[in-house]
Amino acid sequence: MPSTDLQLDWLRAFIATVDAGSLTAAGRQVHRSQSALSMQIAKLEQAVGRPVLVRTPRRLDLTPAGRELLEHARRLVSLHDEAVQAMQGEALQGHLRVGVPEDYAVPYLAPVLRDFAQRHAGVELTLVCEQSTLLIPRVLKGEVDIAVVTTDRAGRGQPLFEEPLVWAAPARHEAWRATPLPIAIYETGSSARSAALAALRSHRKRYRVVCESASPAGMLAAVEAGLAVALFTRCSVPSGFEILGRRHGMPALPALPVVLLRSRAAAGMPAADAMEEQVLRTLARRPGAGERQRGG
Repeated sequence: MPSTDLQLDWLRAFIATVDAGSLTAAGRQVHRSQSALSMQIAKLEQAVGRPVLVRTPRRLDLTPAGRELLEHARRLVSLHDEAVQAMQGEALQGHLRVGVPEDYAVPYLAPVLRDFAQRHAGVELTLVCEQSTLLIPRVLKGEVDIAVVTTDRAGRGQPLFEEPLVWAAPARHEAWRATPLPIAIYETGSSARSAALAALRSHRKRYRVVCESASPAGMLAAVEAGLAVALFTRCSVPSGFEILGRRHGMPALPALPVVLLRSRAAAGMPAADAMEEQVLRTLARRPGAGERQRGG
């Protein structure tokens, strides 16, 4: 007879898979293989006696039993972490200012903040969403304690992963066929903008800037209307958009080095130490592990 005990490792695997939307993405977050997570989910379902996840064409979704279990799973894991924290010493207190560009906020920093808040409920968090070009000087000045940013120079910050740049547009539009190429792109000073324009020039591809914006959301109006193709970080490409590659006549783009940057003013701050540990545990990857499949 199978055990009905719900082991914490199984519950953590279940929560990570639900939050990430797939076993592959969850594996990157918790640093386990897809097969290991799949085995833990299978053991959890065996203990529950019912499926908790179902595969759809786009992602993994919760079954009714899975929806019921998820709330309990989050509480159990949270209570366990609180107990471990209580046994290890005094709970962290204080205020921490965390910076991140809009592109990275949901896919990357949200899991970090969620897990941190569960472990350190006494720390008050303030999230600062700005482009890396603005966040870096704010961290250096001590206005932001710690940030996940695209680095502006080699050797600055702790490397986390590389995020590919891509051109994308709704599949129903063919703005990529126009000459000169109409583009929606990040604001002047952005390293992503500089890299993309350099790639276009190196391939002698004529272009005209239809829209400039400090965030992906600002470019969507022009792109949704079919007036331009847009430059995105791979993680921020909207659902239903097509990634444009070689078969569309688009040059390959580089990947951006993403790092953890910490203010000197936050040195010796226990809350900042804990956040740094959480970011590295969740996001740090081997070189190239941030690459995702490109269109083309």
